[in-house]
Amino acid sequence: MLSSAPTKLISDDGRRADGRRLDQLREIKMEVSTLKNADGSACVAYGKTRVMVAVYGPRELHPKHLALPDRAILRCRYHMAPFSVEVRKSPAPSRREIELSKVIREALEPAVFTELYPRTSIDVFIEVLQADGSTRCASITAASLALADAGVAMRDLVAAVAVGKVEGKLVLDVMDVEDKYGEADLPVAMMPSKKAVTLIQMDGQLTFEEFKEAFNLAVKGCNQIYDFQKEALRRHFAPKIEELEGGMSSG
Repeated sequence: MLSSAPTKLISDDGRRADGRRLDQLREIKMEVSTLKNADGSACVAYGKTRVMVAVYGPRELHPKHLALPDRAILRCRYHMAPFSVEVRKSPAPSRREIELSKVIREALEPAVFTELYPRTSIDVFIEVLQADGSTRCASITAASLALADAGVAMRDLVAAVAVGKVEGKLVLDVMDVEDKYGEADLPVAMMPSKKAVTLIQMDGQLTFEEFKEAFNLAVKGCNQIYDFQKEALRRHFAPKIEELEGGMSSG
């Protein structure tokens, strides 16, 4: 968190730098089955943040000695494209990317029935195409969709959003300038229908009352994103189901 913002981030009438209300998500776009060579894939946009995910598996794990006899191994690779930020980044994995790969895996694991796929791996490749804040949350949301698209058995989808504290006010779905110049950042991921949190982190400082309010705001945001996820899957699979049912009835 930086100490001072270049401009006022919240106007006197409660509008943020991009015109949103404090409790308003950015424009959300989701699409599944975007990559034909992957078993499952998804593309998700939170405003200007754009993430693409490819899932391969469950498939035989190599080297075989790493395989677990009772469940699948979920492996995640989070990577920011060199052109995803204003100043070109090195294509080599950074410490932050390695850390977020672990964080995202741990956020997704509770949702996956790994015990159904012993001695296999499920590989999740995440590419951030454009970064404008909340990339880990967009990545978790997109990875969950891609796993569902791959037909991986899941307890529920995982939706994620970040709440920040900016100029003393709590804001939903943090964008880059708010993340850089805000006082706190609270990413939350959850399985909404299970009311189960799979990730909660915090950077900065919040009072206990602020934390409770921020968490409740994050839950509200996750439920809204969950609706977008279900609609993206419905939009993709409904025509295929209708086609299958039509073929069965005609036969």
